Amino acid sequence: MNSDRIQGSWEQVKGNVQKMWGKLTNDDLDVIEGDRKLLAGKIQERYGIAQDEAQKQIDEWNMRH
Repeated sequence: MNSDRIQGSWEQVKGNVQKMWGKLTNDDLDVIEGDRKLLAGKIQERYGIAQDEAQKQIDEWNMRH
């Protein structure tokens, strides 16, 4: 599996992504389409955090799901 894609079907996991990062809009999720780099960028933008922190949050979330 491509490591730049979120595991599983994006349609199945995007609800969980929005629960975790509630500031992400439906439009954000439509643009992201499971692309890990885009997800990290949107998290960084919406929450005002560093790229490495966004990646860390995604890693931790991904391990739980």
